[in-house]
Amino acid sequence: MNDHATRPGEVALPVDPATRHDATLAFIGRLRSPWSKGDCPHNLTEARERGGAFAVEIDTPYRDGLIGLAVGQPVILLYWMDRARRDLIVQAPRHSDTVRGCFSLRSPVRPNPVSLAITRITAIDLTQGRLTVEALDAYDGTPLIDIKPFIDRVDLPL
Repeated sequence: MNDHATRPGEVALPVDPATRHDATLAFIGRLRSPWSKGDCPHNLTEARERGGAFAVEIDTPYRDGLIGLAVGQPVILLYWMDRARRDLIVQAPRHSDTVRGCFSLRSPVRPNPVSLAITRITAIDLTQGRLTVEALDAYDGTPLIDIKPFIDRVDLPL
């Protein structure tokens, strides 16, 4: 168990998922943003309002995976919130007067801190493996798991 404090009503798991080794991920790059601990926006809307320079850097072996992406295209970025707490299953969010299970929240605090952003590509440099995007709400250097194209006819709920 870690040494993080809990708020009233919060429930920690008996084992911190960060200590388990059930799966292996290959990080394909990292996110670049102006954000660090204490100044990161809580969502993409806030990130867009605050502005800044936002990019996705892809490691060399994975750069050919960018072929076919286009400027103006929306993409889904899946990333690993590597600095997030992982042991809380019930949380007391600051924006709510009730406790809630982590799966009902967009908080990065969860057993597997996978997060997503749906953002638009504003520039592509295939040689450097760099996508410039409209906004990100993650710390600078956050590991990237995957990029998927956002497809209206597939990704919009009915």
